[in-house]
Amino acid sequence: MRANLRSLAVAGGLLISLSVCLAARAEKPGGVLRTPMGTSPASMSIHEESTIAALGPMMGVFNNLVMFDQHVPQNSLASIVSDLAVSWSSNEDGKELTFKLRPGVKWHDGKPFTAADVKCTWDLIAGKANEKLRVNPRKSWYRNLEEVITNGDDEVTFRLQRPQTSFIALLASGWSPVYPCHVTARDMRSHPIGTGPFKFVAFKPNESVKVARNPDYWKPGRP
Repeated sequence: MRANLRSLAVAGGLLISLSVCLAARAEKPGGVLRTPMGTSPASMSIHEESTIAALGPMMGVFNNLVMFDQHVPQNSLASIVSDLAVSWSSNEDGKELTFKLRPGVKWHDGKPFTAADVKCTWDLIAGKANEKLRVNPRKSWYRNLEEVITNGDDEVTFRLQRPQTSFIALLASGWSPVYPCHVTARDMRSHPIGTGPFKFVAFKPNESVKVARNPDYWKPGRP
């Protein structure tokens, strides 16, 4: 019995050591991750898609204003954290939500991210832009949005028709990335430009989607 217990203890120790070594190795940058896809997305544009086939590979190409904390097991208003916005506040009547934006962020093509990009994105979704989305599955999310106002390059305000506590949760969703003003909706379907930890490389319908590490990502040490 004692011999068996010793053997189990040794085996357990080896497993723990192996787990620690693998975890440390997993934290080192580099390598290639390949993952199967259940189906082929129609495009690479998150704002024109409604399935995980596009959302999965493309979320890492973009950033939101805010997002749900990925270390918390269940999403809630309390688990919303900053992303492209460093802070946010609401006015007294709850009809205006103002975001202070992170300075120095650049799109993958080197152009600066500004408040104008935020306004362009939600004007596009709301159907107020000259350009139109081919498919607009989340337009109804923003029926309560009256307008988006830019306050210089580093601040933007969402003005609502009536108070809506859940509005910020819509912005934290994976379906709510910020798009660049200078790239057309048409080009975002086939060659999206984002600010995220990964850059889009190629999309071969019914075959593969390829992204690559963004070496200039604004979050130090990521991805």
